[in-house]
Amino acid sequence: MHKKFYLPALALLAAHCHAALACEDCGDDEPAAPTPQLSPQQPDSSAPVRQLGLVTVSGSAAPTSLPTHLPSTIEGLTGADIERSINASDAEDALKYLPSLLVRKRYDGDYNHAVLSTRASGTGNSARSLVFADGILLSNLLGNGATFAPRWGLVTPEEIERVDVLYGPFSAAYAGNSAGAVVDYQTRMPRGFEAHAKVAVERQPFDLYNTHETYGSHSVSASLGDRAGAFAWWINLNRLDSDGQPLTFVTKPVSKAAPAAGAAQVTGSVDGLDKSNTPWKILGAGTQYDTVQDHAKLKLAYDLNPALRASLTLGLWRNRSEGNPHSYLQDAAGQPVYSGPVAIGGQGYTLAATDFGLSRETLEHRMAGLSLKQNARGFFDWELAASAYDYAKDQARSSLVALPAAASSASTSNGRLTDLGGTGWTTLAARGVLRPGAHTIDFGLQAERYRYRQRVSNTADWIAGDATSLFTAFSGRTALTSAFAQDSWNPGAGLQAMLGLRAEHWQASEGSKTASDGRSVAFGSRSETDLSPKLALGWQAAQDLTLKLSTGRAVRYPTATELYQGGLSSSGAYVPGDPVTNPDLKPEKGWTTELAALWGMSGQQLRLSLFHEDTRNALYSQSSVVGTQTVSSVQNIGRVVTTGVEAVLQAADLLARGLDLSASITYADSTIRANDGFVSTPGDTIGRQQPRVPKWRASLLASYALTPDLSASFGARYSGRQYGTLNNSDPNGFAYMGFSKFFTTDVRLRYVINRQWSVAAGIDNLNNYQYWAFHPYSQRSYNAELQFSL
Repeated sequence: MHKKFYLPALALLAAHCHAALACEDCGDDEPAAPTPQLSPQQPDSSAPVRQLGLVTVSGSAAPTSLPTHLPSTIEGLTGADIERSINASDAEDALKYLPSLLVRKRYDGDYNHAVLSTRASGTGNSARSLVFADGILLSNLLGNGATFAPRWGLVTPEEIERVDVLYGPFSAAYAGNSAGAVVDYQTRMPRGFEAHAKVAVERQPFDLYNTHETYGSHSVSASLGDRAGAFAWWINLNRLDSDGQPLTFVTKPVSKAAPAAGAAQVTGSVDGLDKSNTPWKILGAGTQYDTVQDHAKLKLAYDLNPALRASLTLGLWRNRSEGNPHSYLQDAAGQPVYSGPVAIGGQGYTLAATDFGLSRETLEHRMAGLSLKQNARGFFDWELAASAYDYAKDQARSSLVALPAAASSASTSNGRLTDLGGTGWTTLAARGVLRPGAHTIDFGLQAERYRYRQRVSNTADWIAGDATSLFTAFSGRTALTSAFAQDSWNPGAGLQAMLGLRAEHWQASEGSKTASDGRSVAFGSRSETDLSPKLALGWQAAQDLTLKLSTGRAVRYPTATELYQGGLSSSGAYVPGDPVTNPDLKPEKGWTTELAALWGMSGQQLRLSLFHEDTRNALYSQSSVVGTQTVSSVQNIGRVVTTGVEAVLQAADLLARGLDLSASITYADSTIRANDGFVSTPGDTIGRQQPRVPKWRASLLASYALTPDLSASFGARYSGRQYGTLNNSDPNGFAYMGFSKFFTTDVRLRYVINRQWSVAAGIDNLNNYQYWAFHPYSQRSYNAELQFSL
């Protein structure tokens, strides 16, 4: 038995090390395999532990679109788990204790920086993971980075039935963006009449530099649904009003110059060290967002027959935000100072009009999904699905005039208007599954289309004025057409195998940019075709021991903004030679392998995973010398290699009945092995740690049912030291623009008053750890919620 398993495993690893094929990850939105029978002491609505086996899914029997019939690692939580144990104000909070995952959420309602980080991908690589809700793509693959975070706002915590994560590009049904992970949210669909309402509040006393304020949020959510025979419907409405803590700060290097004539004598600055431990002055907070978000979702389903269902999902998300600064500087009369020459401690500084900038954003995004699916669990099942995500309105305004004039004289306050209207993406898929004998064969065709349109204009009234002259413009399209097939079967002797292949044809077209003088540059179309093989083996070595080996190739193609943005100066002028825009970027191509061992007995399970990722031509922004010019642009990094180990423990009724525990620890050695470019000097990135990927991560979530109606939970998360630069030249993580280690703890208490009413209260970051990911994270936050269900 042992030889039969290890010989093919070693052969597969050897083939992986020398592979020259191109492959991508795979997946299937086949409903979950039937959940094994649970004991009466462990009801399926709250079970946190998977039953040991080759093909398993944790928690309740609610379906997931992930390929649960493949012998690859999937972790997940049910909506009941989240409600009982996690202070979840956003959909992304559901992920914060899952192994090796981190969402860079800075405050409640963080809509433009909440990027998902995985085992071998940092929070700057948003395009290396996929997020779906009910099969609809929420990942924003128009770009790669903080401002292209998944559209989390289209899912509220109250509607989550379950969330699952597939680690690695091990299913042929998913594009190469799944190199890090695939997240699948399944939301509620009623079995009968349901009504739910929830009110939540959060308060955060925040102390940093010379900011000493209390921020917070409040939200109201309501859901209603019913089923009448073959027809079911569900409506969810949510409003979030959030005041986040300051995110940016106005800083100046320590000056050695004398003050300019007439400079204002000011006090209030804070001395500090930047990310490189160079002294600087912190002069004030630059951006503090006041945000109001509205979410509305309608879901309809009709069963044409017991095995054939038509489904329609419509979603609307609106966001109105104000970004406001606050100066620490005060003149002799105690008035705040926002611009002009100033004197601090006998040294001269100059504040530009835009140092303390103001911003306003008005967004309206719309989502639609339509599917027709047969799931008879017979010889042949199929699905047709289409979705669209549209930036119906997306305008950001910024002032070019300093306070207080910018706030009091809008008619004379010049500014900029950035309009992304018309941006969005569409998906179309036809999938099928055949079950001849012991085989399960998944196959399908997929088409994805992405369009990016950005127009930046000048305006005479930055708050409400129309666009006047053009400042800059960028646009471009990408498309991915794919076909995949994968076969999962049981050869016998406790083995399960999967072999898959994904074929992809990628195109980039209509790329263009326009400078402020009207000069326009168009880029030629490109295309590329790749193959992405997948393979997985599972072996039930003993009743309490399962071994799994998965490997797959992922091809992550450049996004439209990576290809076409850049090449214009800060004044909107065209840069001769245009060394910044790189329409010839190569796609990332990498192999990922995981070997996992699972031991389990009596409701306890331990998983140990060894993983290895070898990526060529990784896409990163870095500085390089082009001719005689030093430029910063998105470039291909020759090779990044990550090797690590992940240990996960899940236990039910540990030590005492009602005490459940999930814990994980991950070590990842992620280093740059080859890079023709450089940040400061040739070769200075070789051997350095991949940005924003810490060597160590750990999480723990313990919940205890004190009584049948009263539960308590304790959570803890740890992340080791990180770097934000490719050459690791930012050793001081505990500073603005730095990336620090952190250790935070959370607590939650929930009481079910009766069948209709429940209350909960919690504290996030109980130990008030001050930590950074370029911006400061939230400090200790208090929250409470009241929920009604009928």
